[in-house]
Amino acid sequence: MRMAAAVQAAAVRSRRARAAGVLALAACVAGLPACTPPQLLTLRSGLDSLRAVVDTMNVRDSVAYRVLQDTRREVAEQRDILLSTRATTGSTTRELFEQMSRLQGKLDEVMGRFQQITQRAPATEPGGADANQLYDQASQDLAQGRYALALQSFRELVRRFPSMELSDNAQYGIGECLFAQSMFDSAAIEYARVDSLYSQGDKVPAALYKLALSQEKLGRTSEAKKTFEALIRRHPLSGEAQLARERLGTSRRR
Repeated sequence: MRMAAAVQAAAVRSRRARAAGVLALAACVAGLPACTPPQLLTLRSGLDSLRAVVDTMNVRDSVAYRVLQDTRREVAEQRDILLSTRATTGSTTRELFEQMSRLQGKLDEVMGRFQQITQRAPATEPGGADANQLYDQASQDLAQGRYALALQSFRELVRRFPSMELSDNAQYGIGECLFAQSMFDSAAIEYARVDSLYSQGDKVPAALYKLALSQEKLGRTSEAKKTFEALIRRHPLSGEAQLARERLGTSRRR
């Protein structure tokens, strides 16, 4: 009896041992921590944490790099805009300053000229000193490009002294002021008046020549040709007649 009981107990213990071995093997196959040493678990946990930190740093570095690139690009664009603005502003400021200086000079001249005109007493005799002064001032204004002032003075002289010696010169000066401003139609009218009003004056050859040039500028070539021919016929020895011959010769060669 005792022996049979002992054999049975040994068989039970053997079955329990085999069952425990099967369970342990199953646990290892399933990857359960039961078959993993504690040191290996600690190392694996550390590696997982390190991998997470590295991934986070990579993401942060990528974002920081993009931000840095965008910032550099924006800084470069702002620098180019600033340099362009400074250059443009400097050039514009300099040009405006120069223009303002020129306008201020013109304004001073106009004010001075206006004061001279308003303070000038009217002449009582044709050919007086006032007429000569007015003509000299108008000629100076014309030579220095103050065409509006010169035109005003020449017209005033013709109006106030229509029969004086300088009247044909003043009438010619009116045409010159208009021609210098490319107002060729009006200039042609004023040049023609030199011949019609002062046909015996010494400014007729010059007036006819400039009349023909004005007609050329207006595209009226046939009229210009007739004016040149009239100048040559009526004043053959004048310098303007020689210039007219050259103009006609050039036009024929064309």
